[in-house]
Amino acid sequence: MSPLLEVTELAVRFPVEDGTVRAVDGASWSVERGRTLAIVGESGSGKSVSALSVMGLVTGAEVAGRALLEGTDLLALPRDELRRLRGDRIAMVFQDPL
Repeated sequence: MSPLLEVTELAVRFPVEDGTVRAVDGASWSVERGRTLAIVGESGSGKSVSALSVMGLVTGAEVAGRALLEGTDLLALPRDELRRLRGDRIAMVFQDPL
């Protein structure tokens, strides 16, 4: 059985005044149906940027790679189609550091 969500070679880059910040570089993971995934790492390691990118919620960045939700590449969907999936087919639980 294929994963419910499969992220492959995710790369997120932000243009800055003196070049480019590589916030995520080649991240891959998958989530099986009925399972939970926790992305854990140091502050600034790209966890939130990765999740926001898959959800189509990151702005001002160049996002590359694939994020297949049951075979549909979320990173290639038009914004209006992705918006329809959010909350219904895919969601993100934000961390509260307090």
